[in-house]
Amino acid sequence: MSLETVLGKMENKIVFFNTLGRRFEEFKPINPPNVKMYCCGPTVYNYAHIGNLRTYIFEDVLKKVLEYNGYKVKHVMNITDVGHLTSDADTGEDKMEIGAKREGKSIWDIAEFYTKAFLVDEKKLNIKKPDIICKATDHIKEQIELIRGLEGKGYTYKTSEGIYFDTSKLKDYGKLAKLRIEKLKAGKRIEMGEKNSPTDFALWKFSPTDKKRQMEWDSPWGKGFPGWHIECSAMSMKYLGKHFDVHCGGTDHIPVHHTNEIAQSEASTGSKFVNYWLHGEFLILKEGKMGKSERNFLTINDLEKQGFDPLAYRYFCLTASYRKPLVFSMKNLQSAKNAYERLKNLVSIIQGDQFSKTNHKLIDSYKKEFTENISYDLNMPEALATLWNLMAEKGIGNKEKYDLIKDFDKVLALDLTETTSRFLGDLSRDIKRLIDERELYRKSGNWKKADEVRTQIKNKGYQISDTSDGPKLTKV
Repeated sequence: MSLETVLGKMENKIVFFNTLGRRFEEFKPINPPNVKMYCCGPTVYNYAHIGNLRTYIFEDVLKKVLEYNGYKVKHVMNITDVGHLTSDADTGEDKMEIGAKREGKSIWDIAEFYTKAFLVDEKKLNIKKPDIICKATDHIKEQIELIRGLEGKGYTYKTSEGIYFDTSKLKDYGKLAKLRIEKLKAGKRIEMGEKNSPTDFALWKFSPTDKKRQMEWDSPWGKGFPGWHIECSAMSMKYLGKHFDVHCGGTDHIPVHHTNEIAQSEASTGSKFVNYWLHGEFLILKEGKMGKSERNFLTINDLEKQGFDPLAYRYFCLTASYRKPLVFSMKNLQSAKNAYERLKNLVSIIQGDQFSKTNHKLIDSYKKEFTENISYDLNMPEALATLWNLMAEKGIGNKEKYDLIKDFDKVLALDLTETTSRFLGDLSRDIKRLIDERELYRKSGNWKKADEVRTQIKNKGYQISDTSDGPKLTKV
């Protein structure tokens, strides 16, 4: 069903594209106004790159949209500090072990350092902290109990490498990713080892006999460590219950991680796991996706060193649908930075001259348009367009504009009404404010005021000239 078809049938509703079923659906929480949401968190063996953080920005927007619409969100996010192997086929080395070797530190120190770094990055991007942040290593007991329950129901088998989930026992395995199991078997693209099927996955991995792991635990099946997928099922169900509203992550989680979460969770409970699955697309380069394995990633700290406010990157992410790949380049980011700084300066001018001109019909129209945009599958590009139209609106006063801007920023989270910038860039905000103020005077035909501002700019060391591409600034 198309988005247009859904929207034509409803007003003032929230609509999401549900990966489960590949269709737009009206959002109906299990226990309104409460919403339970689980988001897959980082594997903390390295810094989160800006591609990773695009997913967390999308999830933050989702949470803020739900709250904007009056829902109370219980947001749980995991920290993967064990069990995430380098291969989706349950082979390779634990990524946490790799990080520890790379830096000559213990895994526990690596996990603590990169968890803190991730939370700092989230704060810089105005991402609201989850209500519960749970570490895999703090929930080994729950994971073992979940595996034992699956074992008791006949869903597991043992190999020399560990305890595996038997996907052949589920008729609808792969429904999230629409996997064609027979095609996977015929293609032999996954190393089988002792697995019964290429889609079977590890619930518990035995410790290797030829080397000592830093993280391992005793279990009913022997010393070892949990698989990556089991931790999310165990922790999400512990904090949100066996059936909850929303589960999020990147699109790379669809074919394996989230598919396996559904399989083991629904096998355990005998009922539906999650109602709505939302997935964010990649941040991509011309050469392909950004990633740690490709060694082509940038961090928020890297962007700051090059003169970018982290919120300029948040603005950049809001210019595209979360479900579409976003092409990253420094040129594209610079364009977003310019737009964001201009927006901030215009808000500063409005804040400094708050004359009132009330038009309730027009105010309600902007509020309604913004709410509809954000509620229709998080259409942030259109929400930004509404904001920009508001900036140029002459039918309402600056006081009314300012109140709407503050309201919209509850979702945008761009610090639009902050009086001071957290990151100045090449020009001071005072100069940028004067440039925008002069433009407003010029467009309204107040040439005297425009010339006065030109003089102020010159006194600060800059000459301004008007071109077909807009005002240009040169150092005097």
